[in-house]
Amino acid sequence: MSDAYETLKLEVADFVATVTLDRPPVNAQNRALKEELVRAFDELHDRDDVRAVVLTGAGKAFSAGADLKERPNIAGNPGAYPRHNRLTRASFDCVMECGKPVVAAVNGLAIGAGAVLALCADIILVAEDAYLSMTEVDVGLAGGVRHVRRHFGESDARLMIYTARRVTGPDLLRMGVASMCLPRGELLAAAQGIGREIAAKVPLAVQAAKRSFQVTEYMPLHEGYRFEQSQTAALASTEDTQEAWRAFAEKRKPVFKGR
Repeated sequence: MSDAYETLKLEVADFVATVTLDRPPVNAQNRALKEELVRAFDELHDRDDVRAVVLTGAGKAFSAGADLKERPNIAGNPGAYPRHNRLTRASFDCVMECGKPVVAAVNGLAIGAGAVLALCADIILVAEDAYLSMTEVDVGLAGGVRHVRRHFGESDARLMIYTARRVTGPDLLRMGVASMCLPRGELLAAAQGIGREIAAKVPLAVQAAKRSFQVTEYMPLHEGYRFEQSQTAALASTEDTQEAWRAFAEKRKPVFKGR
């Protein structure tokens, strides 16, 4: 599948897809990369041979953010910004809305839209020498606040946005933004290992769990838990859940069919 993309590499093994941003030198996000991200994650959403996704970058950068050479020229070009903004949102939403959990392996710098893309993942791992930075205020912009706010405490989020400071791997771990901070050489294998752990679970249950995270994020506790219970009730009668129960009772490895 990797040959089908110009700015990405896509490989699948053991029910884990690895999506690698591959636009040298720093994986800046131009229109082509955004469109290919949407296409790749929409495809992975539907593939039966994929149960988890790892998202990383080629080289020493995760992503340096938006390709500023492609900023829309609004002078005499009505509609340019709405089109640009719509595609940018889609390139983030496709990661968040993918039915399979996404593990970001942030292997190097992740700036602006690169930081936001990493923050769209379900689980975040960072290299020790990696960092996230929101540099919008340096170039007269102000995006990314809502995505940063989902992961950082209020004071840290404002410090990051107002100053454009770099937040390094160890600090991301300390702040609870990242689940692991590892040497760069160990990062991808660790992310793929988590992917394989996820892939070994009941696929429909994992997808239902991700759906619950999406739907209940801004719900009050009572309504959110009611939704989760509806997911559990729906899963109880599925073939895979029944197989998981039988395998547990029979002390054997389950065989899931995705239904």
